[in-house]
Parts: sequence; C-alpha cells; structure tokens
Amino acid sequence: MTLTIATWNINSVRLREPTVLRFLAEHGPDVLCLQETKSPDAVFPHDGFEGAGYVHRVVRGEKGYNGVAILSRVPMLPVAHHDFCGRGDCRHIAAQVDGITVHNFYVPAGGDVPDREKNEKFGHKLDFLAEMRDWFGGGDAPAGPSILVGDLNIAPQEHDVWSHKQLLKVVSHTPIEVEALEAVRASRDWVDVARHFIPLEEKAYSWWSYRSKDWSAADKGRRLDHIWVTPDLRERLSGYDMHRDVRGWEKPSDHAPVVVTLGTT
Repeated sequence: MTLTIATWNINSVRLREPTVLRFLAEHGPDVLCLQETKSPDAVFPHDGFEGAGYVHRVVRGEKGYNGVAILSRVPMLPVAHHDFCGRGDCRHIAAQVDGITVHNFYVPAGGDVPDREKNEKFGHKLDFLAEMRDWFGGGDAPAGPSILVGDLNIAPQEHDVWSHKQLLKVVSHTPIEVEALEAVRASRDWVDVARHFIPLEEKAYSWWSYRSKDWSAADKGRRLDHIWVTPDLRERLSGYDMHRDVRGWEKPSDHAPVVVTLGTT
C-alpha cells in the first residue's frame, strides 16, 4: 500500500476544472491539495470531482481570491483550520488521512517591493510566516505525523530559481524571506521532500511566469510549491514528481503539480 499526495496552485478551480480532472484521470493521486481556488464554498465544483472518485472533500474559499481545498479518494477527516494573521482569508486548511495530518497552505505572495515599511503585502507575508513558525513550534498545531504542502511563495535554495544572483532582491527569493521560511521548517524539523530526492546542486522549478510566451525554452522558473513531512515520515518517502508537462497543457495554471509518494511503514 502507498499513499500519494499532490499539491497544486490551480489559479481558479472553476476555470480549470477540466485541467484538474485530466490530471486526476492521468495520474490519480490519492489526495490532491489545491491552492488559489478563488471559489466560494457554495459554488465549488463538487460534482465533477465526485464523479472522478474524489468523494471526500474539504474546502475553504472566497470569491475571486485565495482559497484552499483538499480532495481525496481515500477516507479523510477534516481538521480545524487556523486563521493566520486573523484575516479570514482562506489560506490554510487541514485534514487527516491514514493517521497523517495534511496541512494545505497558500502563503501570501508579498507584492513587488521586499520592504515591509514600503509594502504592506510584504509585511503581511513575513507576519504570516512568523505565525506559522510559532504555531508549529509552540505546540498549538496538531501533534503526530504530518505533511505540510502548498504554494509557500518562496524559493529558498540557490538552485530553486533560474538565477540566484539576479533574484536576490526579488520577492520570493530575498534573504529575509528565505530566513523566515527556514524558521518555519526548523519549527518541527520538517523534511523538504524535493531536496530529499533532488540534490541541492540541481535546478528544480514548479512555477513559470505567464509573462514568458515560450516559458519552457526560457526556463526562468522558481520552486514555489513545497511538500514537507515530519521526521517520523522520512523513512516512508518513496517517490517525488514535479509534473512540468502539465504547465504546457491548454489554459494552464502557471504552477505545475507536485506529488509525493509514501510507502508502508
């Protein structure tokens, strides 16, 4: 028995429902975590996912912005979400699958200027990360085996971006953001699954801008989408995939799905 969990910033679940259904049909993860669903709960497209066999769903969305959801074809129990920074902006949802708590996050992007004094959005991002650190590190988050997935909007390693030197002052790769994300990771000694499988010296991307028409040839990507596991799940890690090809499908998200496979204990 294995358990496969995928994460994907879909950039509007209603607009890209056919794309999600195609991915589910072709790759069939047991659990799919979506971010930036941009859909109020009342109009979330449940029927299509029900028909595809993802009969267990927890959703938390709002009109036009943010939004997170977890779809599963295996039994799943909802876990209370946390309202980071007290904004009620639908950036976290959680559920328990096979005795594992799955946290699905959409961390604020942070705007364009990496200075909290000049850019409120950047301050919000740093505050959100600090609260994540304290929530996990202080013991308020659910205990036990856990997986943290989502669009964390930070590419932390040198080879998580197409040019480390050119992006050091660009939001998503600045030293202050990288330091803040590392503090979150260290709060429970999370294992960065991508770099568990992919050597640090190898390039690894999950996002390519819409602004680049020939995005694949230019390959100016960033690894913004992450999967982390608690140390007690390290020995179960048996596979990892970044589905770059999906970025090239019709009407794509600018993010590619990322999948982890857990083996039996």
